[in-house]
Formats: sequence, C-alpha cells, structure tokens
Amino acid sequence: MHPLGFLRVSAASPEVTVADPAANAASILACASALSDSDLIVFPELSICGYTCGDLFGQSLLLEKSLEALGKIVASSNGIQQLWAVGLPLVVQGRLLNVAAMIANGKLLGFVPKQYLPNYLEFYEQRWFHSGSDSVPDSIMLDGLGEIPIGCDLLFECGEAKIGVEICEDLWMPVPPSSLQALAGANVLLNLSASNETIGKARYRSNLVTSQSGRCIAAYIYSSSGPSESTTDIVFGGHCMIAEGGTMLAERKFGDGSGPTITSDIDLRRIDHDRRATGTFHDGLKVLPEGYSPRRIGFSLRSEPCPLVRQYSGNPFIPSAADELEHRCHEIFEIQCAGLSKRVSQIPATIPLSIGVSGGLDSTLALLAAVRMADGMGIDRQRIHGVSLPGFGTSNGTRTNASDLMRLLKIRCEEIDIRENCLQNFRDLKHSPFGIAIDGHSVDSFQKLIEHLPDHHRSDLTFENVQARVRTLLLMSRGFVLGTGDLSEAALGWSTYNADHMSMYNVNCSIPKTLVRFLVRYVAEHYFEGETRRVLLAIVDTPISPELLPLSKDGKITQSTEATVGAYELHDFFLYHFIRTGSSPDRLLLLSEHAKFSRDYSKSEIRQTLKLFLKRFFTNQFKRSCVPDGPKVGSVSLSPRGDWRMPSDASVAAWLDDFDS
Repeated sequence: MHPLGFLRVSAASPEVTVADPAANAASILACASALSDSDLIVFPELSICGYTCGDLFGQSLLLEKSLEALGKIVASSNGIQQLWAVGLPLVVQGRLLNVAAMIANGKLLGFVPKQYLPNYLEFYEQRWFHSGSDSVPDSIMLDGLGEIPIGCDLLFECGEAKIGVEICEDLWMPVPPSSLQALAGANVLLNLSASNETIGKARYRSNLVTSQSGRCIAAYIYSSSGPSESTTDIVFGGHCMIAEGGTMLAERKFGDGSGPTITSDIDLRRIDHDRRATGTFHDGLKVLPEGYSPRRIGFSLRSEPCPLVRQYSGNPFIPSAADELEHRCHEIFEIQCAGLSKRVSQIPATIPLSIGVSGGLDSTLALLAAVRMADGMGIDRQRIHGVSLPGFGTSNGTRTNASDLMRLLKIRCEEIDIRENCLQNFRDLKHSPFGIAIDGHSVDSFQKLIEHLPDHHRSDLTFENVQARVRTLLLMSRGFVLGTGDLSEAALGWSTYNADHMSMYNVNCSIPKTLVRFLVRYVAEHYFEGETRRVLLAIVDTPISPELLPLSKDGKITQSTEATVGAYELHDFFLYHFIRTGSSPDRLLLLSEHAKFSRDYSKSEIRQTLKLFLKRFFTNQFKRSCVPDGPKVGSVSLSPRGDWRMPSDASVAAWLDDFDS
C-alpha cells in the first residue's frame, strides 16, 4: 500500500476448468503471479471449482478437492503480502455454503458466505446452497488450516484499508450487504460474481457497480466468471470492474479483446475525505440492525510505494470525451442562464443590466449568458448595457472584438476611455506611475511615454488598481452590474478588491478558467453563425490578460496573467484536488506526476506554481468572504455562503511545511 493512501487493486477472471479444482488453483496462482504489484486481487465466485458445476456440487469428491486446492493456494501465498479473495463451496455443519475465502501471506483470514441465493430464471442456487444469513458458527476447524472465522459480519483491515465482501446476487438486493459494511467503516468493497451475459445486462451491471460505489462513498471491485465456464445454457463474459466514488476507473467487458485482469489505484484518502464532507453518510448508522458489530480481522501488506498506475486528467474540470464535453458545456450554460433569469426577474424592468465588455473570455461568456437569458425571458436585448472601458493596456484587438461583439449581439453599447479619469485619480493620490511625474502630461503623451518603459519597470500595483476601480465605478453607475470573474481568479485572488471583484450577480463565479474557453467556443458553435461566430472564435484565441499594464511599442499585449501566476492548467488541477479531494501538498505533487497535461511541465515549474497557489489561496480568502451571488455549476465552488467557509486570517504555514518536506 502506498504511504499516501493509495491501494492497488485488481479484478481477475482467469481460465476455469469446470469441476477441476487443481487446474483452477494453478490458474488462480498464475494470474496472481502476473499481478505481483497489486495489493489486492479479487477472483470470481466459486472460482476454485467453477460456478456451473450444477449437481456436481452434491459430490463429496468435488468438495474435498476444492478444499485441497484452497490449501494449496493458501500455502502458495506464504511470503506474498497481498490479499486474495477466491470463491469455493464449503460445508458448514452439514450445509453447503457459497463462500469467499480471504487469503494473505500464507494465512486463511476468514470465510464470507453469500447471503442472497437467486432461484429464478436461469439460476437455481437454492438447489445446492444455503444462505449465509442463516445461523452459522463464528468459526470452523479445517484440517491443515486451523480454526477459521466465518460469517457475514467479517471486515478485513490493513492500515487505511477496510475491506468488506459480498457475492454476486448480494449486490442486486434493495439493501446490499456492502451498504451495511460501508456504514460500519469499509471503504473497499469486493464482489466475487458469476453473472452471465444477456442483452443489456453488462450495461446494467456497470451502472449498478458505479452507483453502489457512489452511494457507499467507497471503492468497489467486481470480478465475474468468464467464457471458460460451461456454456450448456448460458455464457459468461468475465466482466471485471473497479469503481470509486461513483466513477468507473477500469473495466473489462465481454468481447473487448483485453486480457483477463484489470488494475487500478484506489485513493483511500479521497474516500475518507468525501465521507467526512458528506455529513448525511454517517446518519445511515441509524438504519444498521440492532447489535450489528462486524468482527475485524487484521492483515499486512507491503509498505514500499510503487509508481501509480492510475492516470489523472491534467484538466479535471474538462471531460476528455468530445460528446461529454459538449454535454457539460450545455448544462453549465443553461445553469448560468437559469440563475441569471431568476435574479433578473426580481429587479424592476426599468433598471438596465450593466456589463463591462473587454473583448476577453470571461466578459464574453457573461455577456452571452445575459443575451441568452434576455431572449428566453422575452426581454429586449437593448436592456443589456455593454460598456467597453479601454485603458492604458487595452490592445486594438480586444477593443475591436469588444465593439464588434456588442454590435453583432444588438445590445446597447458604449465606449468610455478611462485614461483621463485615471490620470486625475493619480493626481489626487499624488501618485507617480512607474516613477513618472504626470503633471503637464496629456493622456496621449503619457501613453507614449509608458509604452517605451523597459520591462523591469512595468510594475505598479496602484496603476493597475486605479484602472480597475474606475471601471467598476462607471459600471455601477449604469445599472445592475453583471460580474465576469471566474473560479480560478477567485482561488488566486486575481482581482482588485471592490473593483472587478464586485458586482450584483456573477454568472461565472464557479467556472474555472480552463473551462471558460471551451464554453465560449461551444456557445459560438451552437448558438451563432457567420460574423458573430467569427468574432467569438477570435476571442477564444486571445491571450489571457487583465490589460492593465502598458502595451509594447507595436501595440501588443505585454501583461500575461499566466506569465505572472503560472499556468492556469496547473492552478485548476491543484484547485480541484485541494478542494474536491482534500489533497495535501505532497499528494498534489504526486498526482501531478501522474497527470496528463496539455504540455510537459518541469518538476520545478510544477513545484513553483503549487507553492504560489497555496500562498495566494490563503492570502486572498478575504476577497472570497464577500463575493456576490452567483450560480454553482460543479462540485468545486468557493462561495462563502455554500461550499467554502474559511477564516481570512488562516495560516498557510502547515501546508508550506508539508510542501517543503
């Protein structure tokens, strides 16, 4: 098991020789040998003898040979720090049970019997087996194996891993045993199964396993019998699945041509984080049967970390599949429009909707939501008052895009050059931008002067903040202001307090920067055409910049946000895992090593960006403590009224210590 809380698990569906336990034991051991890096391996139901033995289950020889094969498997596990779950028939007090045998490091830890025996359609298990729910002893004595615990109340524990077991039909019940096991603390759930293939059944099984892992806030590892089972009447497909918290991590389907095993890394700390964050999860303890108290059996695993096999998306907010990305963009845009519609319905119809249109991505997305809202509510688009507010760093490209977009969308548009206003503010503040005395300078002469500044002089926070606050003052004087700042900017505090930080309603507040570009492109391609689409796609290709610092001599944007704070792709990756999974700095670095980003980042760049993220996230909570209303669209949100409550004076020291170590 990885010291940072990852458990490597495998589901295996090896070749089965029906009614030949010796051959099956050899097949199981060969499969386990090929999975030597795994911590846990789940084999199918009755895998030692085969599920389709039928009335041969009544033969003493088959039962005896199954126990012999079990003994061989247990002996072969000696010195191997893995947990194996294998299935076999077991006689207990004269009754035949369908059990999972749990094996680790040369020891048989216990037997977990199947509770629900299907006896309908193609299944006739009650013809041979008894339910484990019936009275069974706490343990049984087996020759050569000793006294072995048995029961439906067994949990198996090693460090952070707490493992519950159920068998096939148990999962299909209204209240599966795994639900009770999860409430009792199990965070890894195993299912040894023999589920045959019929039309549509594989999809239903996938939904069942994924849903149960989400409902139980746990990992769920499922292994089913394969085509080597008897095909007298039915066919098995070797369906194997590994799911975690409602997400399928790995899946082997019938006929997909893959090998007999699947493997993934389970994030136990994310599971525990999600259980802590979901207060109602532990309310389920109220429904546990009176006296339900599982017996806990310990075992050991190796402690040396292996490189993770689990790959993480470098853009966790952006689905990799094109159709899923399109669906997500559609959902988010509709949520934005619905939230804005409700808010606008509560203000007088005479009040205009004011929005600063910069020609950048964020303001464009907010404007598109406003236009869509107006059309849906039957409001004249002229009620939307778009204001372009060019300053000292505004480029011709963004200025033109802003003007063209407002014109093409047929909203009320206005342009106000804020530079003269800003110069007066500098005079009132007795501030000399970049060390330049402004007395006697006109706007044009000052503009030319600052455009020739050397790069190392292009830094002046007051110069930037004054422009941002002048813009907000002018917008606030024109109506109900629609905010445009996004989730990533809120996380980093990349806004001027009581300037672009403030509005009456912010439709972008929970949309990360990496997703904004995809949203604008989606709206452009699905709602507009012709010249409007062309302008929108031009905005999509515009560099991210607040445009508050002077342009270059040739009129190009010199202020790049990502050049200052680091790649938004990295910041959004850290933000997602910091908030959504509660990851510490050491885990964030580990996850970043196994993430597929849009480009290669050096380790030093990743570390530098993470350290900056941590510092800015803590330092700028005071801005997030008083942000405007806005719609939540995903599982990560920083609203101080909903998802994220944090003191503005919290210390980042512990996180930086973890980072440095």
